[in-house]
Parts: sequence; C-alpha cells; structure tokens
Amino acid sequence: MTPTPDSSRLVVAVREFAGSARFAQALTLLAVGLAFSTHALRTLMGTAGLLAALLGLLVLCAVSLVARWRAVEWYGILPLTILVFIGWCAASVIWSSLPALTSIARLAYLIAFAFVGVYVALMRDTIQIVRAFGDVLRVLLGVSLALEVLSGIILDLPIRALGIEGDIAQFGPIQGIFGSRNMLGFVALIALLTFIVEWRTKIARRPRAFASLALAGLCLVFSGSPTTWFALGAALVALLALYGLRRASAPTRWRWQIGLLITGLLAIIAGWIFRIRIIELLDARSEFDVRLDVWRELSRYLNLNPLQGWGWVGPWPDAPPYTWIELATGRPHGSALNAYIDVYFQVGVIGALLFIALLGVALVRAWLLASTRRSVVYVWPALMLVAIAVTSFAESFALVEGGWMLLVVCAVKAARDMSWRDALFAASAQSAASA
Repeated sequence: MTPTPDSSRLVVAVREFAGSARFAQALTLLAVGLAFSTHALRTLMGTAGLLAALLGLLVLCAVSLVARWRAVEWYGILPLTILVFIGWCAASVIWSSLPALTSIARLAYLIAFAFVGVYVALMRDTIQIVRAFGDVLRVLLGVSLALEVLSGIILDLPIRALGIEGDIAQFGPIQGIFGSRNMLGFVALIALLTFIVEWRTKIARRPRAFASLALAGLCLVFSGSPTTWFALGAALVALLALYGLRRASAPTRWRWQIGLLITGLLAIIAGWIFRIRIIELLDARSEFDVRLDVWRELSRYLNLNPLQGWGWVGPWPDAPPYTWIELATGRPHGSALNAYIDVYFQVGVIGALLFIALLGVALVRAWLLASTRRSVVYVWPALMLVAIAVTSFAESFALVEGGWMLLVVCAVKAARDMSWRDALFAASAQSAASA
C-alpha cells in the first residue's frame, strides 16, 4: 500500500518531534523524577503501575534514540565495566536461588534503569544533566518537606500511605516521599552538591541557588541519617581538594594528586582504626548494630557460594535465603545495608570485584576530568561518585533505581570524555598517518 502524502507528513512530523532537543529534555526530567520517586509511585499506584510507567518511559526513550540515531557518536558509548558487570549479573540467572522467570524479571529491572541512564548520558551534555537533576530534586525535596509539615505541624496526623509519621515537630527523623530517612538523606546530599555546582556554574541565579541549598540542608538535617553525614564529610573534602587541584599549575598537579591519594588512604586507615569512636560521636551506634547483625548473618550464607553468589535479585525478595536472614535478625530488610556486601552476596566475589571496578574506574576518570577541565560542571560527576562510593558502605542505593541510574550516567559521561579506547584509536590513526 502506497503511503499518502498526509501520512508521510505525519511520520516526518513525529520523527522531528521525537528527535528534538525539547523532547529529550522532557524525557530526562521524567527519567530523573521516576527513578528517585519509585517509593511514592509504588505506594500510590502499586508495583504494576510503577512498572507500567517505567515501560512507557523506556518506549519513549527508545523512540527518541532511534529518531536521533545519526546525531549520536556511537563509538565507545559504554564503559566496558558496565557491560561486563551487567553480563555477569545476567549469567547469574543460571544459578540463581529464585525461579528463572523471577530472576530474569529482576535482571530486566536492573537493565531498564541502566538503559535510561545511558539515554540521559547520550542525549544531554553534562551541564544539561546538572540542570535536570537540580530541577527535579528541588521539586521532590520541596514536596517531601511540604508533606512533612502538613503531617507533623498543620494536621498533626501521620500520612500512613507514604509512611510519613509527622515527626518534623520533634525535629525528625523525617523521610518525605522516599520511604526511609537514609534515602531522604542520600537524595538531599546529591541535591546539595548539585545545587552547589548550579550556583558556581551560574545555571541558577543566586537567590534561587541559596534557597535550594537551604532546602537541601533542611532535608538533610531533619532526615537524621548518620550515614549521610559520613558521605557529606567525604564529599566536602573532595570538593575542597578539587578546588585546590584546579588552581594548581599543570606541571605540579600530579604531585598534588599523589599526595591526596596517600592522604586519602591514611584517612581511610585512621577511620577504620577509630571507627567505634566516630560512630559514638555521630550517635550511630544503633544503626551500626543493625548493620552488624545483618552482615554477621550474611557471612553464614556467603561461605556456601563465595565465588558466584546466590544470583542477582536487586532489592531483596520475599524468598530464601533472604527471609532466613530477616528471621534471624528479627526485622525486614530490603538490602544488605552495604552495596559492596550486597553485590558480593548476590553475584559473588567476581561480581563484587566487577562492581568495584565499575565504580573505581568511573571515579578515577571523573576525578581527573574535574581536576583538569576548565569548566566547573565537570566537578559534578566526581562529587556524585564520591557520594555514591561512601554511601555504599552503609546502604545499597547504588544497586537499584535512582542510585544505579545516577551511577550509570556518571560512568558513561566520564568514559565518553576520557576513554582509553578513544586514546588508542587516536594513537593508531596518528601512527598510520605518519607511516
């Protein structure tokens, strides 16, 4: 059947709309909003509603990607560390303790958010990504604080549907729409760092930037999350270090990098030696004891499958051995409360090493870019990865939904701006030309 002129014009119009920068911008905002509001969406719409929203987003991202196919530089788009890690998680379906279809569905959930993260990194440059994260996190934190004030001060009634207890009148802890105070603290932390970069790059005017910083600071303080204070301290130290490195002369910068590396290692060793005292100072003894109970129970099952793990599941399901751990600790857990231990338990020592390589290589690339590139916006991926790396010692946010998508976005942006494959390609091309 020969297409009519009207249908041809319609196809062209749809293709132009799907391939427009405005459409990619809207999808980026939707992606960030969905990834960081999954708890609220799951509570209000159910798991089926959340999956339907995610599926719709994936379809729109795929359409946009096809429409802008020729505009994308496809060479070296993905770090090998991401591909290998996801490949190992996919292989773990073979020996997973869950039924095959359940394992495949949970793997697809991981891949879905990775695809969304890759789309965001490909379609938007770094300054546009910072602006998108800033706009979305302002709304999510504002809604969270408004609901907490409504529940705890105006109505003095809990909002059971979202798990809001209305404790803001007692100065917290609060959780907003994120399901837990630690998740609110993590979101407030990355929002705070994003707002700092917005301010320094003049994306946001000074009054808006300061109001945003105040909002993030309030949410961070009222969350009462001890784990977030560790990450905040590390991120601020990293920010000061990058500030100094960016001002150092190019010939001496490598000496400062080595000095910072040694100082960082010494700080980690000192932190481990004085960990009990630090925990007591932050009044985090109860949270540490909870984690210690989980990790102690996990160690009993790690010895059974140390190399390959129990198979990828992402958020813990209501199935053995996870239910056994919950019974032994006396409370439900959605994760191992440590991303490194969690990935070790699910996909073994091989998967843990691959995940550490993914995060470590991305952090090194982002750090080198942040310390050498002129624009301040390159600081953002490095700060995000520092926050993820430190938070992962006490939470598993980096393995699921918004945390995983943020990790993928930063890893892809760092790889595209500093890729060893591009360097090898350029070197080979130069040698061929000289020959």
